[in-house]
Amino acid sequence: MRRSVFAAVFLAMSGLGVAGMAAGAGRFMGSDPEKPEMKDVKIDNFTFGPAEVTVTAGTTITWTNRDDIPHTVLSTDKAFKSTVLDTDQKYSFTFTKPGTFSYFCSIHPMMTGKIVVR
Repeated sequence: MRRSVFAAVFLAMSGLGVAGMAAGAGRFMGSDPEKPEMKDVKIDNFTFGPAEVTVTAGTTITWTNRDDIPHTVLSTDKAFKSTVLDTDQKYSFTFTKPGTFSYFCSIHPMMTGKIVVR
């Protein structure tokens, strides 16, 4: 008789555990934090491509120099500034607040781009 009581208690607790895990799994699946968004801008043939990017706050933009000459990425309001980027070098910046951020290459000022953060 003791065995059957222990067996009943074990089965009842196991059932609750499984039901609890299933219920818990549903709760946790929907609450996973979203991964930060990332976007790429290529520097190639004296242009930023795409020239304009629209993102949400928290997005990281990575510029990659694909030209065979150096370039920079400098915002007009000095919110961000890269070092000189040689071929295949990258610069990243995370946009934490909404706004419009125009930028250019300080070596070649005719190269311009814009990041719109919502």
